[in-house]
Amino acid sequence: MAQITPRNNKTVTPNRDNSSVATKINFNPFLPEFYLNPYLIYRQLQAEDPVHLSSMGAWVITGYADVAKALRDPRLSSKPSEISSYSQRQEGNSLVASFISDILFFRDPPDHTRLRRLIGKVFNTRVVEEMRPRIQQIVNELINRIEEKGDLDIIADFAKPLPVTVISHILGIPPEDRYKLKQWSHWLGYIFDPMKASDVSQQLTQSIVEFREYLTQLIAKRRQKPEQDLITALIQARDEHDKLSEEELLVTCMLLFASGEETTVNLIGNAVISLLRHPDQLAKLRQNPSLIQSAVEEFLRYESPLQISGRTAIEDIEIGGKLIKKGPPVFLILGAANRDPAQFHNPDQLDITRTNNDHFAFGDGIHYCMGSALARTQGQIAISALVQKLPNLQLQTNNLEWRENVFLRGLKTLPVSFGN
Repeated sequence: MAQITPRNNKTVTPNRDNSSVATKINFNPFLPEFYLNPYLIYRQLQAEDPVHLSSMGAWVITGYADVAKALRDPRLSSKPSEISSYSQRQEGNSLVASFISDILFFRDPPDHTRLRRLIGKVFNTRVVEEMRPRIQQIVNELINRIEEKGDLDIIADFAKPLPVTVISHILGIPPEDRYKLKQWSHWLGYIFDPMKASDVSQQLTQSIVEFREYLTQLIAKRRQKPEQDLITALIQARDEHDKLSEEELLVTCMLLFASGEETTVNLIGNAVISLLRHPDQLAKLRQNPSLIQSAVEEFLRYESPLQISGRTAIEDIEIGGKLIKKGPPVFLILGAANRDPAQFHNPDQLDITRTNNDHFAFGDGIHYCMGSALARTQGQIAISALVQKLPNLQLQTNNLEWRENVFLRGLKTLPVSFGN
């Protein structure tokens, strides 16, 4: 994740011979219109300068084929020491910097390979499928609470409580402690928000401290008395003589909350607003619930919860005919690639029956999201329940606010009404 600062300089793109050609585009993701609809800017970039050097000093890659190549190229590093100036700007805040550097998707091989193998032994598709009945039960309980109200905020009343409850159950967090973890998880989510992270540094640091203390005690209890939960399984996970260190255990558990909440909340919210804006697709899903799997894939493509994946070139690399020198940040615009007309037919049209849907909502290559199966499962169950159990879903306002986050796309609130 790269920290970038908005500037009004003209964009200049170097050719391979390092001469400069001025372009008409100045990619500035901090503008209000970008949060409202980034896809207009993405399409212009794809048409005029798909491998674009912005005035902020970052390379911006928007074409599907180029993003696909970049996601799998080992010359593009994910290490935070190279791609994130946030940890460097904290003036001695080593705790936050250390936490960021220990996160799995900010690591490169061989550390990344070892950690992913160990975590994958106990947190995988089989575990998620076994959780399906429990996720359905949690969703039903949330629906039951709101059915008598007649209106709700999809984000606050439904999308946010779901992943915290699910992940708490998977890890083995006692129900009475879930509210505390929800608060800590909220602040940890700012590590994915380069605009706001430094503004909430104190709360972020305090949350890391308190979360670590809580998990340290819980892990110690599980060592003494193992239970049937993911924390116990992570403690016991071994590969020959290798195992997760205490720090890796802590960071993995914390990351499950922070990243799991962000992805699932945005997936559900983005799916609901997409359906409400496409009533024909809402009617189609309501009439044919078996479409939910392809529908969720289309929601992930159409309004990707993760819009940008940050990298840094650790060697010179050529992409799309441009020479990217070693050093500057590289932004892989997943949200743009997922709407590239060169890859998808009618990319700006929501089509829940779409079959050719090889999107990058969860990335690709070695950093493909390990929580993708859990996010998909929660999305399928939650969205299906909302569509089938709450008739006449209607948007209560057209003045929706998108979160001011460069990397993630999601609504602040989503007030809806329903009824017979």
